Amino acid sequence: MSVSQQSASSTSSVVRRTLVVGAVVSAVGLVLSSSLFPHASQAQQPAAALAPAPAPTNAPPVLVTGLPDFTQWVEKVEPAVVSIRTTQRVGGDEAGETDEAEAQMREFFRRFFGTPLPEPDQRRSTPRQGPGGQGEERPRGLGSGFIVSQDGYVLTNAHVVEGADEVYVNLTDKREFKAKVVGTDKRTDVAVLKIEASKLPAPVRVGDVNRLKVGEWVMAIGTPFGLENTVTAGIVSAKARDTGEEIRFIQTDVAINPGNSGGPLINMRGEVVGINSQILSRSGGFMGISLSIPIDDAMKVADQLRTSGKVTRGRIGVSIAPVTKEVAESIGLGKAMGALVQGVEPGTPADKAGLEAGDIITQFNGTTIENVADLPRLVAATKPGTTSALKVFRRGAYKDLKVTVAELDAPTSTAAKSAPAKLAANALGLSLVDLNAAQKRELRQSGGVLVEKVQGPAARAGLRPGDVILSVANVQVADVKQFEATLAKVDKARPVSVLVRRGEWAQYVVIRPAP
Repeated sequence: MSVSQQSASSTSSVVRRTLVVGAVVSAVGLVLSSSLFPHASQAQQPAAALAPAPAPTNAPPVLVTGLPDFTQWVEKVEPAVVSIRTTQRVGGDEAGETDEAEAQMREFFRRFFGTPLPEPDQRRSTPRQGPGGQGEERPRGLGSGFIVSQDGYVLTNAHVVEGADEVYVNLTDKREFKAKVVGTDKRTDVAVLKIEASKLPAPVRVGDVNRLKVGEWVMAIGTPFGLENTVTAGIVSAKARDTGEEIRFIQTDVAINPGNSGGPLINMRGEVVGINSQILSRSGGFMGISLSIPIDDAMKVADQLRTSGKVTRGRIGVSIAPVTKEVAESIGLGKAMGALVQGVEPGTPADKAGLEAGDIITQFNGTTIENVADLPRLVAATKPGTTSALKVFRRGAYKDLKVTVAELDAPTSTAAKSAPAKLAANALGLSLVDLNAAQKRELRQSGGVLVEKVQGPAARAGLRPGDVILSVANVQVADVKQFEATLAKVDKARPVSVLVRRGEWAQYVVIRPAP
């Protein structure tokens, strides 16, 4: 698997990087890893809930007064930790591309780690012919995982098995089994595998993340750079670290490197409390900040993948943005909190519930929305069809609403094909195009315009191709025509504000016209 990176424009640039050892490594930058892919296949056996060994509920907190000793927990947990290798069938031009990628990988190891990567003929996995002699089977990547049930279910990261044609699980007793991908979840980076094997090691014990404390000792077991059964240790640096994704991570200073993806994070009770998934790095390797998926979140996802092969989430159909201190003070909210509704998608639960653009959602089902990212997490965790209570702040007063949560990514009727949108150039240096129906569904937006090209004032303000502009000069825009009509009314000599969505986040950007 490729270790994805992109070049950093400065020492503070942030790009994404997977922790699975892959065949391609590019330039080095500040890195946050995570890549996923959707459900691939299901186990043939009847569905049943995962049943890992329960953790003691009344065990007292472990207080370490001297140097910690991890040996007893390594001996107990290590047999349940597996290494995962993936392969991909290639042929012709693809094989040549893979050879080039491997050369890049070897050069990366030589430059940044001082050790050469073994040549292809020295590796344990040799190329093999696929079914029917179609294509050559090439090594694709290495990762980690752990056994969670006696009947052969294994948890790992989704990005470890993404794009693989074959997945193999290796036990500490040197046995190797071909694994079936039961399901993967893109949003949480969790994957469930199934192996058919007898005399498996005892599954891991699942710990209580709520009992985890900052400063507590933890350890990781995995396969960094293909080095199986590697143990590293450190402390919990922070809990509920918010990176803008659906889950909040456990942050540690445990040494995590490419290949550790999917391995367990273990506390001093020998319980698994997280799945190692991401790192922050300027070099591409470990620099003291590692992020793990909390095991309670992972198990909820795994149970759904085990039973149905997919994860069902809720949605209400709003586009939201943070509430700044200045906005909170100006409208009488007092405290910068909640989620500012920037737009309501027609026909969605939010529309039917009476939500309006400009509302600030302060509570969902009685839970206070302290940060804008709290709302998507709470809604996603709600079972579709559930009627939930909303508290909103609207024009200086609180209002209670009821919303019936719908299913995220539920099948929808095919929209009529629209005519190709016309590019529009304007004085801000923007070339824009209307969002098509598919893009609106993907972005969960009823309107907005897509930035195709950017130059001049807009480029200097930080806009990029792929950004979606939701409003200009505090006017919500549905399409390019409305954008240009609104812009025509703006004083060209003064800065103009645009609300821009990039990924899952929206923010205001001030564009200053050229002098």
